[in-house]
Amino acid sequence: MKKILFVDDEPNVLEAFQRQLRKQFPIETAVGPVAGLAALENPDNFAVVVADMRMPEMNGVEFLVKVKEIAPDIVRMMLTGNAEQQTAIEAINEGSIFRFLNKPCSTEKLVAAVNAALRQHQLLTAERDLLEKTLQGAVKVLSEILAMAEPKAFGQAEKLRENIRRLAAAMKVSETWQLEVAAMLSHIGAVTMPPEVVLKARLGHQLQGKELDMLQRIPSIGGGLLSQIPRLEEVSRIIIYQNKRFDGSGHPKDDVSGSAIPLGARMLRALSDLAELEARGRSRASALEQLRGRPGWYDPQILEALSSPVLHATMEQATPATASLAIILPQLKVGQVLSADVQTRDGMLIVCSGTRITQGLLERLRNFSTLLGVKEPIHVEAA
Repeated sequence: MKKILFVDDEPNVLEAFQRQLRKQFPIETAVGPVAGLAALENPDNFAVVVADMRMPEMNGVEFLVKVKEIAPDIVRMMLTGNAEQQTAIEAINEGSIFRFLNKPCSTEKLVAAVNAALRQHQLLTAERDLLEKTLQGAVKVLSEILAMAEPKAFGQAEKLRENIRRLAAAMKVSETWQLEVAAMLSHIGAVTMPPEVVLKARLGHQLQGKELDMLQRIPSIGGGLLSQIPRLEEVSRIIIYQNKRFDGSGHPKDDVSGSAIPLGARMLRALSDLAELEARGRSRASALEQLRGRPGWYDPQILEALSSPVLHATMEQATPATASLAIILPQLKVGQVLSADVQTRDGMLIVCSGTRITQGLLERLRNFSTLLGVKEPIHVEAA
């Protein structure tokens, strides 16, 4: 069971809390706000924090605001001998206080308040866990749809995710999950495109009129799909603006430019164009030089990071050789990773190398085998 942390600048008050509550709850105490913050170095150990209002160095409201920043799931309560209305208003508005209790507080009232706070903590964490699992499941399903509908785009997205992770590390960006999800789903809008238009674009054929409009709208369509999923709002914006140039030109056609463009979108723009040039046979140095020769297109800080020797070497590192196993389709199992592309007998790409086989992809391969035949053997990474 997680602990209840009591913070007060009077040791005798903390000792009284221990005597009152130690039989009902696991209690930890801290003398003053500095010691309280030190105790929260491991915030997962605590469910509830109860703080006094009048303490040296920082008052209870200031302390609980910091608690909220450190661990928003911890339920915060305040005990004070000052019943001033303004104090209560500040505590509730600034510290998001769950309960505001006046001293002296009877053991019965305190026990009831702590029990209510524990129930609130359970509710918050259960809701968060459910949301995280739902989010992970949604991203997994969308990635699998992209892998089946656009295997080439999925393969590119896998490499893009790895490179955006490396670029984020070079730029000292700590939170990367939104960037990585945006990279993985950057082409999700392509599932709405007619296959012949996608093929023409991939082969470099010139598109005009409605076909060009379809291609340009892929990010907006993909972003619109993701905007319906809770917690993917920022991922949606990254995808919508991935083709926007730093000077504000490009798509979508609006007034957003410079640092107002989401950082992830600026990263995707540079990394995607870099990958496209390298796919045409350019060396990394030559491709970067061409990017630098496009004034106004890219964030200068991102170009500088891409040009750093350390990141350059990291992105060019070859994937370590992995032993490969040749099997036939009936032997293919969920969880195995392809070490080579899988194609139909007439050369159509079905699944890209590096893809982990899911039940949906396995069904897709079986269906293609029945209708068009699949080239065998299939190569997978050896366990």
